[in-house]
Amino acid sequence: MHDPRALLDLGADAVRRLARRGYTLDLSTLEDLVSRRSTTIQRANELRAESKRVAQEVQVTARRGGDVDGLKERARQIKDEIRGAESEQDRIDAGLRPLLLEVPNLPLDTVPDGDSEEFAVEVRRHGDTPAFSFEPKDHVDLGESLGIFDFARATKLSGPRFAAARGAGARLERGLAAFFLDLHTTRHDYTECSVPYLVTRETMTGTGQLPKFEEDLFKTGTGTRDLYLIPTAEVPLTNLHATEILDADTLPLAYTAHTPCFRSEAGSYGKDTRGLIRVHQFAKVEMVRICHPDQSRAELEKMVGHAETCLTELGLPYRVVTLAAGDLSFSAQVTYDIEVWLPGQGRYREVSSCSDCGTFQARRAGIRMRDKHGRRGLVATLNGSGLPIGRTLAAILENNQREDGSVVMPEALVPYLGFRVARPDGSVGT
Repeated sequence: MHDPRALLDLGADAVRRLARRGYTLDLSTLEDLVSRRSTTIQRANELRAESKRVAQEVQVTARRGGDVDGLKERARQIKDEIRGAESEQDRIDAGLRPLLLEVPNLPLDTVPDGDSEEFAVEVRRHGDTPAFSFEPKDHVDLGESLGIFDFARATKLSGPRFAAARGAGARLERGLAAFFLDLHTTRHDYTECSVPYLVTRETMTGTGQLPKFEEDLFKTGTGTRDLYLIPTAEVPLTNLHATEILDADTLPLAYTAHTPCFRSEAGSYGKDTRGLIRVHQFAKVEMVRICHPDQSRAELEKMVGHAETCLTELGLPYRVVTLAAGDLSFSAQVTYDIEVWLPGQGRYREVSSCSDCGTFQARRAGIRMRDKHGRRGLVATLNGSGLPIGRTLAAILENNQREDGSVVMPEALVPYLGFRVARPDGSVGT
């Protein structure tokens, strides 16, 4: 959420920057609400000061034996006027807060123009895409022929856009999660966390999923208590410090967690209906960093490097792109996507988004810092996938397939699996 005065100070520049991501800022409405709110607050403060003066006059006049009836009547009038001013402020806030909650983060000017993945700008590539002497299969055909995926029974259980793994497939999922967590905690200095998968409306609002994207979430509850299934561990990890004041000397903080993620995929009808690319439930290892705002860009580069290490250790070819302004997530001011090569599709597909949110989420969630001089300010928050289990598994299968239908596992993953090769007959080998 933005500071409304900061938006007004930026004025036309805020309008311009938000327009780059397809959002029209109604500056006149915002200015009217802020002005009315300031006037109402000032009026309420003046009335409180007058109330204090009148109360003192009542005491002085009473001690002198004077008539205090008129003063008491004025005191009652002032109290009514204060209540009226407070009610007016509540009405203005009821219009201002929803407006501000709907305004996305301001994209940096360094972010390219455009409104889709087609406008992303490539930063670098790593690794050679494999050359096959045969027509490569996609991960669905490979997984089913290996006997490690069962999409039909998953659909029977839960409907479309769900997946089930078994045998070597389930072991692959478990091994990948452990591999990523070990990498981040032992080499990248993240603290592993175990967090709730159900969170409150306030928690979802803190990181920007609510109120705008409620249709993208799964919601549950009992009685008067509504809870939301997390779409990513970014939500609970970032909000661990909601409403807190952190010691600036302890920053940056780095957290990682392996959780299921739940997404309704609203608006994606007909897209990626096959396989593991776009499902309602998937597992992911997430990275979150909390730092001083002046360090957020350097922290973003560091986080991207951590996600890239996951792929280089697995020997998977990938590229890094900068997303266009109109393709940024609601809370991000700049995002790098890391896209892994999928031979079955003949294209790069996003496997990690690493975003610098600046102070945007911190303002919404109330995460502040205090330096050694007692000065307070907002922190910056960053998040990134490090990595999703399903999409990474798909990339491993497709890039390491052999003509006989077997798949050779990346060497770094073998200690976590206990096998090197998965075969079409359902067996595994070392």
